[in-house]
Amino acid sequence: MASLAERWGIHPDQYWLYGRPVEEPVRFDEEMDAWHICGHAEVLEALSRPDAFSSETIKLVPMGAEESYTEGDLLQTDPPDHGALRKLAARAFTPRVVADLEPRIDALARELLDAVDGQDEFDLMSALAYPLPVTVVTELLGIPASDRHLFERWMTGMVEEMGDLSLADSAEDQEATFGAAMDHMRRMLDYLRDHVAECRRAPRDDLLGGLIAAELNGRRLTDNHIVNFAKMLLIAGYLSTTMLIGNTVLALDHFPEVAARVRADRSLMPGLVEESLRYLSPVAATYRATAADIELGGKRLTPGKMVLVWFGAANRDARVFPDPMAFEPSRSPNPQLGFGRGIHFCLGAPLARMEGRIALGRLLDRFPEIRTDPDKPPAFMAAPDTTGVTSLPVRVTR
Repeated sequence: MASLAERWGIHPDQYWLYGRPVEEPVRFDEEMDAWHICGHAEVLEALSRPDAFSSETIKLVPMGAEESYTEGDLLQTDPPDHGALRKLAARAFTPRVVADLEPRIDALARELLDAVDGQDEFDLMSALAYPLPVTVVTELLGIPASDRHLFERWMTGMVEEMGDLSLADSAEDQEATFGAAMDHMRRMLDYLRDHVAECRRAPRDDLLGGLIAAELNGRRLTDNHIVNFAKMLLIAGYLSTTMLIGNTVLALDHFPEVAARVRADRSLMPGLVEESLRYLSPVAATYRATAADIELGGKRLTPGKMVLVWFGAANRDARVFPDPMAFEPSRSPNPQLGFGRGIHFCLGAPLARMEGRIALGRLLDRFPEIRTDPDKPPAFMAAPDTTGVTSLPVRVTR
C-alpha cells in the first residue's frame, strides 16, 4: 500500500513521511547555511540545552522584527526571563482550568457538528477543526464572537505567506515574504492591543485581567507582553489542535482497519491522539540559533547559525519507534515530540489533547463512516515545517 504521503503528495522535503530513514541525525545545509537536527536523541539534547541552542532566532533573520512582535513571546525567550514568563502563562493552563473547560468544549463540538447535520459532504476544517480551538481561545481572551472569524483569516494568511519563506532565498526575497506575513500579524496584534487597552479601562476577572494585574520581576507586564501571550495562544491553538483534528481524520481514512478498532474500543482514543501527533506532527520543526560551540551527533556546531529542529523526523526515528510507518494507537511507549520537550514544552498540550479527544469522539459518535472525498483532495499547508491540511472535504454517512 502506498504511504499516506505518496497518496496525497505531501511536501517532498518531509522525506520521513515517505518511509525514508533519517540517515544523518545532524547535518549542515550549505544552501540554507543552517543545521538540521533530525534524530530523536539529538533533538532531545538540543531542546535540553537552551544555553547552546537559543530560542531568540529572530536575530538571525535578515529583516529582523519589531520588538512589539517579540517582547514577552515565550517562543522567542531564553532563560532566565523565560522561566518567569512561563510561570505567569501557566496560570492559563492549570489542571483545574483545563478540566473546567471540558463541558464547554464538548458543547461547542456538538454545536459545530449540528450545523452540518443532514449534509453528506462538508469540509472538516471549516466545519469543526478551525472554529473549535479558535472559539475556545478567543473565549478565554474575552474576544467578542462577532470578531472570531478575523483571527482565522489572519492566522491562515500568516501561515500561507510563511510557507513561501526559505532560508535559501536571497535576503530581499526573504524580506518580501516575511513582510507579507507580518501584514497579517500586524492586523492581529493591533486588534489585540486595542482589546487589552479596553480590558485595562474596564478590569475583568478573567485570563487577560489576571495578566494585567500580574507582575514580572516586580513590574507590571507591558501591553507587548500581554498581546504576544495572546498571540501565542491563538497561533498555538491553530497549529496544534486544528491540525491534530484534520491529521487524525486523514490517518483514519488511510488506515480504515485502525478506524474500525477505535470505533469499537474508545479506550484507544488517548493513544490515537498521541499516535497522530507522532505520525503527522502538526509542528514538524521548530527553530533555534546556536549560541555556543557544541558537539552534537558527531558534528561540531559553532555560534551564530540557524538550526531547524525536526520533530516530524524524530518522530519517525526507527531507533526509538519500531515500524515507524505503521499507524498504531496502542503504541507503547510512545515518546512522541509533537508538543516539543524541555523548557518550551507546549503549555497548551493538555488543552489540545482534550480538544482533540472530544472533537474526534463526537465525530465518530455522529457519523458511522467518514471518508475523504475522492473528487476533492485535501489541500496541505505549503510550509515544510508544518504538517496539516487547510482543507479536508469529507463524505459521511449518518
